[in-house]
Amino acid sequence: QVQLVESGGGMVQPGGSLRLSCAASGFPFNTFTMSWVRQASGKGPEWVSSISLGGTSKIYEDSVRGRFTISRDNAENTLYLQMNNLKPEDTALYICTRGWGKDYVMTHREYWGQGTQVTVSS
Repeated sequence: QVQLVESGGGMVQPGGSLRLSCAASGFPFNTFTMSWVRQASGKGPEWVSSISLGGTSKIYEDSVRGRFTISRDNAENTLYLQMNNLKPEDTALYICTRGWGKDYVMTHREYWGQGTQVTVSS
């Protein structure tokens, strides 16, 4: 049974940082590309970032590039998202999922986790 469990969310002031984690189980983690998506309240989901099998290739949505860093630890079956210089518009439920790129992950929601809430507010 595929399980993706996100953690690390919370409330932070603008300019602050958070590190999200996603614990994966039930499938061979090191054979799947992985991604983060986010969904703000009242809005549709938005792809954020993807990472390759070994972690050497990474892509980002324009608004987070340079502030967010995706990474993975295949030995620990864990995906991460380091978020720096957070802005109020980053407020959303952050969800990890399998797959690469916006087109794929937005049309294959069967493996989306439950998400962890990030709130950026002063």
